[in-house]
Amino acid sequence: MTEKRIREILEGVAAGRMTPGAAFKHIRELPFEDLGFAKLDHHRSVRRGIPEVIFGEGKTAAQLAAIGKRVLAAKTNLIITRLDADKARVVKRKIRALEYHADARIGAVVKERVKPSGQGVVMILSAGTSDIPVAEEAALCAELFGNRVARIYDVGVAGIHRLTANLETIRAASVLIVVAGMEGALPSVVAGLVDKPVIAVPTSVGYGASMGGLAALLGMLNSCASGVTVVNIDNGFGAALAATLINRVGIERDGL
Repeated sequence: MTEKRIREILEGVAAGRMTPGAAFKHIRELPFEDLGFAKLDHHRSVRRGIPEVIFGEGKTAAQLAAIGKRVLAAKTNLIITRLDADKARVVKRKIRALEYHADARIGAVVKERVKPSGQGVVMILSAGTSDIPVAEEAALCAELFGNRVARIYDVGVAGIHRLTANLETIRAASVLIVVAGMEGALPSVVAGLVDKPVIAVPTSVGYGASMGGLAALLGMLNSCASGVTVVNIDNGFGAALAATLINRVGIERDGL
């Protein structure tokens, strides 16, 4: 349930349009709803301004559909990450409104479009084309969280001129999410060139010695450029959430 919906219920009671009993029926599942196999955190958007996001990997299509229906019943936007195409087809048969974004591996139903807010643009950079699925997870989540988002892909250090050709645009962003596999060098280079927060996302892209993204993760943690924030391997969602919170610093939420 969103902050807006809770306010509508409270205002309805105050104005006499709704009885306390009717209001209780709307909010009785707060702060969470127990489905047995899952406990849905309906207050997440009230506390953080971002709804609970469902991690699709490891859950069955039936579980995802059941969770999704309850999320939508609470008038909250539904976002499912790490959703493969086969599961998405099954879930979509039960939730017709589900829109599947194959590049990002995200399924979403937007009940209420989030008005863009924040200090400025969240910029997503990818080192290579192979990093785009993780970059798109970050970009799409950032958009669904209410950010203005820009993308610049395939600007890795193997051809540094591709990055420097875009420096003016990159420097205009408020927050940068930099996605890279292999040795994970791109975030360190970017952070040495800009005065904005840089969130580094290591990907599992690379040959054997990349160790499924561990080499990139360690490289980013040991960045020569100071102040780089590093999230887990392939965690575009986590980077988007961190960027959203940074981008909102100093902006008051309605009524808070």
